[in-house]
Amino acid sequence: MEFDWTDEDAAYRAELRAYIRKMLPKGWRGYDQTDRPAYKTAARAFAQGMAEHGWLTQNWPKEYGGAECSAWRQAILGEELTPIGEPRGSQYMNVNWIGPAIMRFGTEEQKLNHLRRIAAGDVFWCQGFSEPDAGSDLASLRTRAVRDGDDYVVNGSKIWTSHVGIADFCILLVRTGEPDSRARGITVLIVPMGQPGFTTRHINSLAGDESHYELFFDEMRIPVSARLGEENQGWEVVRWALAYERVGSTQYQRAAVQLAEAAEIAIANGKFDDPEIQSRFGEAWAACQAARLLTLKVYDLREAGSPPTADSNLSRLISTDCLKMVAQLSADVLGLEALDRKGPGIDPIRNASMAVASGTSEIQLDRIAIDFLGLPRSK
Repeated sequence: MEFDWTDEDAAYRAELRAYIRKMLPKGWRGYDQTDRPAYKTAARAFAQGMAEHGWLTQNWPKEYGGAECSAWRQAILGEELTPIGEPRGSQYMNVNWIGPAIMRFGTEEQKLNHLRRIAAGDVFWCQGFSEPDAGSDLASLRTRAVRDGDDYVVNGSKIWTSHVGIADFCILLVRTGEPDSRARGITVLIVPMGQPGFTTRHINSLAGDESHYELFFDEMRIPVSARLGEENQGWEVVRWALAYERVGSTQYQRAAVQLAEAAEIAIANGKFDDPEIQSRFGEAWAACQAARLLTLKVYDLREAGSPPTADSNLSRLISTDCLKMVAQLSADVLGLEALDRKGPGIDPIRNASMAVASGTSEIQLDRIAIDFLGLPRSK
């Protein structure tokens, strides 16, 4: 099996790195998200520049603003942008799964209204999925949408929603079926931010000053034309989209970069002299490489035209394990210094705290057990 990159892919990676050096200061590790206007302006400029180079949606079909490039280009993009802090802002979601979901399930009007803006790099999205009593068990969500003529009337709330501070649209999961319908009664709506009856509240958390919000819906009216896919068939949209989201950002590469930084600190403060610490660094590095191979396997399947499989769950599971291993190792190397919110340990700890994105490890294990091992579903 050939694991090396083609000359064309290597040249693309070099061009992308040169663009990053041009657009971002040396050592850049993410935007100051507390300054939302500046954050949004900078992230838009970076993504629009990528669009001008033909890179932002290069894997998309040509009819939607893409270049139908190999799936490997997306893998390279993730390896270069995820570790440094994702300079596209939330637009990585647009490209990786929101846009493709609209291509697959959207109406012609939705495709016309949204795909062009995503491909141009001038629009930001957030996702309204988790609820106070429906996080890991997403199928139990209770935010309700009732049909009233040509509108849905939405009531309920979401929690732990990221990127809300700069978002223009929210892709929202609601229940349109009976209260006990679970996955059979879920519908997806495309909701403009600032819609009457739609309010937000920031949540202070370890993950960062602007990382999470609560969303509240009080008699919010959304036209039926904003529904993505068929009524009560939103679970198909969700499962398909999440399979793409789980490998959209290369968490193994972020963990590997932070592991290297932790090793430099351990060598400097003498902790690396401990054989146990050395062994743990070796285990973490091996885990990062295993996660990389598992993720590249997903891209290989995608390149071959395979539909989403539990390989994406396995990739996500091991990638989040890497983040957790590196966070714990960084904390042990730094000691009390790891508690400094502006110190070198805060990024690994924050990233580990975000490992529940796209589903907890238990959710990933469930999908692996059902889809790969053929084990029965729990009742």
